[in-house]
Amino acid sequence: MLKFKFKQLLAEKEFNDGQVVTITDVAKATGINRMTLSKIANKRGYSTVTDNIDKLCAYFECEVGDLVEYVKE
Repeated sequence: MLKFKFKQLLAEKEFNDGQVVTITDVAKATGINRMTLSKIANKRGYSTVTDNIDKLCAYFECEVGDLVEYVKE
């Protein structure tokens, strides 16, 4: 199963930027639907398209491995 580390990246961005960053902020900046981001953040085992992974990596300025982790079921 793939595990998204979206919440961790969001917390790091908030700390580094010194301001609150909401899912709505990420949605506006990336063009990813807010509901999709909410599912990535909260739904265990959620599957999304690679385009969304690409957009999130660009937004957080990270590698895919920083955003997604493989977890044995």
